[in-house]
Amino acid sequence: MHSPSLASPEGVSNSRAAALRVPRPGLYVLIVLCSVLGAFAYKMRVEGVFACPGNGYGSNHYLAHCESEGYADYDHGAFWFGLEPEARRYAANADVVFLGSSRMQFAFSTNSTRSWFESIGVPFYLLGFTYTENVQFAAPLLSDLKPRAKVYVINIDRFFDDTRETGPAKQILRESDARTRYIDKQFWQSLHKNICSRVPAVCGTNPAFFRSRENGAWEMEGKFEAWNAAPKATSDGHASDVELWNHFSALGQKFLSSLPVGRECVLLTLAPYDGTRSAEAQAIADSLGLDLVAPRLSDVTTFDGSHVDRPSAERWSAAFFDAAGPRIRACLRDAPGAS
Repeated sequence: MHSPSLASPEGVSNSRAAALRVPRPGLYVLIVLCSVLGAFAYKMRVEGVFACPGNGYGSNHYLAHCESEGYADYDHGAFWFGLEPEARRYAANADVVFLGSSRMQFAFSTNSTRSWFESIGVPFYLLGFTYTENVQFAAPLLSDLKPRAKVYVINIDRFFDDTRETGPAKQILRESDARTRYIDKQFWQSLHKNICSRVPAVCGTNPAFFRSRENGAWEMEGKFEAWNAAPKATSDGHASDVELWNHFSALGQKFLSSLPVGRECVLLTLAPYDGTRSAEAQAIADSLGLDLVAPRLSDVTTFDGSHVDRPSAERWSAAFFDAAGPRIRACLRDAPGAS
């Protein structure tokens, strides 16, 4: 009797079975590595910077905020840690600086604002931040920036408030690893910009704000329906926290005394929203001895109840400059060194 040949079907079958039983550590490592990379890519797509679109960078914009759990704010750290030196330089050299929250940013990030300043040939900068930022972050930032502005426009809505600390401000001012975290965000933003510009399909549609380095204006991208907030008309809210108004006014006095301009060149305003704190703003402005330049227009609407939509912002900001323009021009004209 002849034993089966290795070339016979039975021999080949036995060889294949034996081969399948041979450990292949390299293959297992590859499978595990692919699984890990896949999970990481999914996390970055859902919770990281790739949850947001990358079509807002343009020629001179950076991603100020990506509405995702793992990325969120970059703007605060970009200014505080000097990660966007060009933006800091433009802010420091602007003749008119706007301070406030995201409500101010949306209200003045308009063609009306840009056109008004272009008409008088004066640089401006919108230096507002998300999370309803206030003097606790703005005051030390200005002290470091040392702006040469001749006029300051302040959106007074809870700006003079030290009873709460925003998340980004707390992280930056109190946590030792904050700089490292923001540098990491800067790194991921560079990848986001390069990849999304080439393969837009891999990037999401979560809400995102891109800041112009030149004037601070925001450009909105993404689907804001993700906030699950319906458009609403602006309205006046009921007076609240009345017992804190004198405290807010005292903080305002302290902050104004730190600015290198006269009181006549500080303009207070109040971008409208659903529940606008009009009574509070007027009381603080009266206490500070300053006018409140806050146009009241009909049919002003928000896209989420808290921020004016683009058409309303265009009309509202145009009305603001109609009212405040003469004062701004006078301050620019009378400033030391003005030609």
